[in-house]
Parts: sequence; C-alpha cells; structure tokens
Amino acid sequence: MRGSETFQQDAQHHLAAGDVPAYMQQVGKSARAAASVLRRADTHVKNQALIAMASRVDAARSEILQANAQDMQRGRENGLDSALLDRLSLNDQRIDAMIEGLRQVATLPDRVGEIDGMRYRPSGIQVGKMRVPLGVIGIIYESRPNVTIEAASLCLKSGNACVLRGGSEASASNAALSRCLQAGLSDVGLPAGTVQVVATTDRAAVGEMIAMPAYIDVIIPRGGKSLIERISRDAKVPVIKHLDGVCHVYIDATADPAKALSIAVNAKTHRYGTCNTMETLLVDAAVADILLPELARAYAEHDVELRGCERTRALLPQALEASEEDWQAEYLAPILAIKVVDGVDEAIEHIERYGSHHTDAIVTQDYSLARRFMAEVDSSSVVVNASTRFADGFEYGLGAEIGISTDKLHARGPVGLEGLTTQKYIVLGDGQVRQ
Repeated sequence: MRGSETFQQDAQHHLAAGDVPAYMQQVGKSARAAASVLRRADTHVKNQALIAMASRVDAARSEILQANAQDMQRGRENGLDSALLDRLSLNDQRIDAMIEGLRQVATLPDRVGEIDGMRYRPSGIQVGKMRVPLGVIGIIYESRPNVTIEAASLCLKSGNACVLRGGSEASASNAALSRCLQAGLSDVGLPAGTVQVVATTDRAAVGEMIAMPAYIDVIIPRGGKSLIERISRDAKVPVIKHLDGVCHVYIDATADPAKALSIAVNAKTHRYGTCNTMETLLVDAAVADILLPELARAYAEHDVELRGCERTRALLPQALEASEEDWQAEYLAPILAIKVVDGVDEAIEHIERYGSHHTDAIVTQDYSLARRFMAEVDSSSVVVNASTRFADGFEYGLGAEIGISTDKLHARGPVGLEGLTTQKYIVLGDGQVRQ
C-alpha cells in the first residue's frame, strides 16, 4: 500500500493544478491509508501524539495569532457581523484552551478495543462485542478555528482518521493549526493522513467530500441550518447531525417556584448563541399568574424580548404577540417565546409539533409526571428539574464532544469518544463446527 504521505504529495500536485475532484480523491486515499495504521495504534501512541500536538500549538502561538489577524481583517472587510467575528477570533486565552483541550483528551479513557457482553452459547463458542473506530470521519464546519483542534483530538483518540473542512473565513488560522497538527503526528511517527485540513476554500471540495463513500465513513456537519440541510440532502455518506436547537422548558403546576424561576432564567440567559438554550417556555395555566410576572421581571434584567400567546399577553402586556413562526424559531438571541398551556398533555403536544428533538425540560415535584415526560418526549436529551444548558458532552461526563446529534441511529445527544466508534461481534471458539 502506498503511504499516505505519497498520497498527500499527489494531492498537493492536483491542488496546484486546480483539479479539486482529483485533489479530494487523494485526500480520501491518504485518510483511508492512515485509518489502517490507526487501527494498530495503541493508546500510548495516540496520547503521545495529542501531547506533541499541544506542544506544537504552544510553540507556534505567534504564527497562529498572525494568521488569525489576517482572517479577522478579511472578515471585517467582507462585513462579517460581530458574533461571527467573535467566533473567528483567537487570542492567548483561546490558544491556551486549545492546548488544554488536547491534553485533556489525552487523559480520557480509550474505548477502542473494549469487549463487553461475552457469553457462552450452547455450542461452546463465546460471543461478545468489541468497540472499534468508525474509520474516516469528515467534519465540515464554519467560523471557529478551535473546532479544528477539537475535531482532530477526538477523532485521533477514538482511532479515526479525519478530513476537516473549515470555513473560508478561517482559512489562514486553520492552515496554521494544520501545520501544528501535522508536526505533532510526525513527532510520534503517525501518518500525515491521520488529520488533514482541506487546503482549498473552493466549495466544490465540500461536494466531493460528501460523495466519497469509498474513503469517508461518516460526515459530521457543524454550522448553520442551510449548511446542514445541504449536506443532509446531497450526501452519499452517512451524516450525524442536528438541524435546530428549539429547546423547551415546561413548568408544571406542582413545580417549586424558586426552582422554576432559577431554571427558566438560566436556560435562556446563560448563553444565547448555543443549541441547548431554551427558546420556548411553556407554563401551566394553574401557576401562570403567579410565575410569569416574576419571570418577566427577571428577563427584563437581561433585556430579553418576550413574545407570547394570548393568555401570556393578558398577564404580560409588555410581551409582543407570538406568531406561528415564533413557536418553531431558534432565536440564538435574547428573545423568548412563552405559551400558557393546560397541563402536561398540551405541553408534550406542543413540543412534539414545534420542537427539534434536541433538549427539553420539565420542572415538577410530581415524580409520576416526570417519568411520563421522560418517556413521551422524543428528544435526544430530556431533563427533569435542571436547565437545558446541561445538554453538553463535558457536563455529561464524556470529557468532550464533537457535536450534538438529534438523529436516532448510531449516535444521539452529545457525541463523544464512544459516539465516534462502533461495535463489531467477536466470536471465540476452540474448534467448534456448526452441526
């Protein structure tokens, strides 16, 4: 088999010639060759590579910041808004976080090779399952250069080669980070194809990447709804994704008022631009007249705009009238839709109709009602008496996450190291033959 370094040389030749399809084919071949090597790599080698990458990022701090300054200048010239510029921006503190992230992933348990469920069958054979890498993971993302480091570290630790395609707005930053990752791989003798950052901003590269099932086993898109919809529609490779984070908190009639206030305020105001932020608050009619004025005062302190149903506006005249679009909106902003409902049936019906199956919470003192809510709400995370903001790989004890999946097959919810692996059956015998 040709080495992935040779494939990469061919890739650079095709890129220089402007042949994006041929370039992506060589990137894919390099990744597939590297995946074969990674299946044999032990935990120590993978951890040493992560530590070497961290050292390389630290040593290249000035180069990374200079590259990021170029991206920031180009972003301002192209009219990127302040939120996108903030996500794009790097500084010493964010680079420190990248370095710490690499080192933390090195300390996480390695799930690859774990065997569970071994049992004897009447024939005398033993049957169980072994956890193994997916193979080659393609990740397509926008704006944030730190995703380059997060994605590379999680894919490497889980034994997968990865092909990373960042947004054009972060091209210089991602190129600088890519050089650090490549140097770290070289330091421990792992192939360059283990982590590849696509070196062209041509959008044709994305089209090629999502149509290479021979080389890429799964695609994970991280970005806006339009990006994820396009990839989900056009991909010929399995996709792990979520489209929206339309998250709800339902306050039941039995809820502890102090808990309800604290949870509902935190779920909305802790951070506005995350997919696990509450976008719609549902309040039982039995307690709406008591809780809504208190909640409105708390939201006013955070300058949150309220949009409500007719019954909400009767209690909160300052609230704007909520439209049909508001119930299905992912605002990612200090805006909140509020609906007064007649009990848990209407709450669950509303969540099923308008929710995105991401994260939904109930605040209640009724144990039976909590159990029913958990069973009937079909979301990747269902929360009882806590904020939706806990729907996160780190908070769930996964160490880190590559994203949150609202799919039902393979991975659901925060996708950590286990979500980047699969299982295969293993059978142990001692000469048995089937009769």
